[in-house]
Amino acid sequence: MRTVTYSAACSLDGYIAGSDGSFDWLYFSPDVEELMGQFWSTVDAVLMGRKTWEFSAGQDFSAEESSGDGTAADLSGIPPVTTYLFSRTLPEAPDGVELVTSDGGGFVNRLKQQPGKGIFLMGGGELATSLFEAGAIDVVSLNVHPVLLGSGVPFFRPQSRRIALELTESRAIDGGCVLMTYRVRN
Repeated sequence: MRTVTYSAACSLDGYIAGSDGSFDWLYFSPDVEELMGQFWSTVDAVLMGRKTWEFSAGQDFSAEESSGDGTAADLSGIPPVTTYLFSRTLPEAPDGVELVTSDGGGFVNRLKQQPGKGIFLMGGGELATSLFEAGAIDVVSLNVHPVLLGSGVPFFRPQSRRIALELTESRAIDGGCVLMTYRVRN
């Protein structure tokens, strides 16, 4: 069975973007690039909600992405993946994207049964909450950055139930960041 990983860089106070959607606080380094390359080699599907899609569609991930430390991360090595966009309001899918308008949890649990590599849940918010509720998320991975944003886009939204996690990895990485990976316990 395929694994769904909910992963992002976040501030120490749990935000994945600033209040204005900014990412200027992210620290990129060769260590982070290596981790990203390793991760992307393990997935062949990406799940996004509408807001994450709209933001990422406006980005140029084929070029180098700037970072808060003055260096850059080369994101051009991201392999081709199937992108699933979850929205109940979009009338049609953008080119190259599969639009999912039905029950997200049911769709993802069926997708997990199909052959393929891992599945990456990008972004968060409402889609992550619904997938946690459906028991569709298997792994939570955070690259915690040494900054307190005070407000912004939260990595976790309120859940209706407690979700037990088991730590599978924790290590310091460049820039004072800490990578933490947890398996969701059923």
